[in-house]
Amino acid sequence: MDVVLWGVLPYLVVVTFVGGLVWRYRYDQFGWTTRSSQLYESRLLRIGSPLFHFGLLFVIVGHVVGLLIPESWTDAVGVSEGMYHAGALGIGTLAGIGTLAGIVILIVRRRRTGPVFMATTRNDKLMYAVLTTAIVTGLVVTTIAFTAGHDAHNYRESVSPWFRSLFTLRPDVDAMAAAPLQFHVHVLLGLALILLFPFTRLVHAFTAPLHYLFRPYVVYRSRDRRPTPGASAPRRGWDPVGTRDRDTSTHR
Repeated sequence: MDVVLWGVLPYLVVVTFVGGLVWRYRYDQFGWTTRSSQLYESRLLRIGSPLFHFGLLFVIVGHVVGLLIPESWTDAVGVSEGMYHAGALGIGTLAGIGTLAGIVILIVRRRRTGPVFMATTRNDKLMYAVLTTAIVTGLVVTTIAFTAGHDAHNYRESVSPWFRSLFTLRPDVDAMAAAPLQFHVHVLLGLALILLFPFTRLVHAFTAPLHYLFRPYVVYRSRDRRPTPGASAPRRGWDPVGTRDRDTSTHR
């Protein structure tokens, strides 16, 4: 079972993730959107969306640092293990609470606002459930580590080596199997979220409006007023200064 979960499943998830993105882009480009609902409700959105997105950004950065940067590298630059874990627990807790508060506000908004709820697909509902559970288990892992103090499990000696070994195609199954249960649950929920990613509104994270950099300018022109009978026509933009159009009937 350890080989299946920590040696085979991650690669199946990656294959599904990449294949799902390709399929979605080729056959569902019109659905490649967040289906913005700001028109229907904006008060809760202005609160929940920044909390969720900025909190999630810090959570992702924290995971990248913790999983990809080896312990020896932080020791080499003078960051002790105690300093690293204190910073990770403090920043991670604040980021996790902000992300959880944001997604709860967004879920409440989506459920209470009729048109927004009608635009929610079954895949989106499943995504919200998995994402919220993943955030909660992340906070549980952080809380257990905080209460355990110096006796807390060091994930940089188990989860991190396993994660980095996936890139070498030689997964360290034993390292991940040695991690406590709460880490197993959190990682499995993370893999489930990656698996659902291409088939939900989360796919918009890969959409960047690069075409705006090359789009031609949009020219706006104001409509001229109809001239008053007997009055001279206003000067047109291409007429030399001091000249007027004598044929007022050409103006509309």
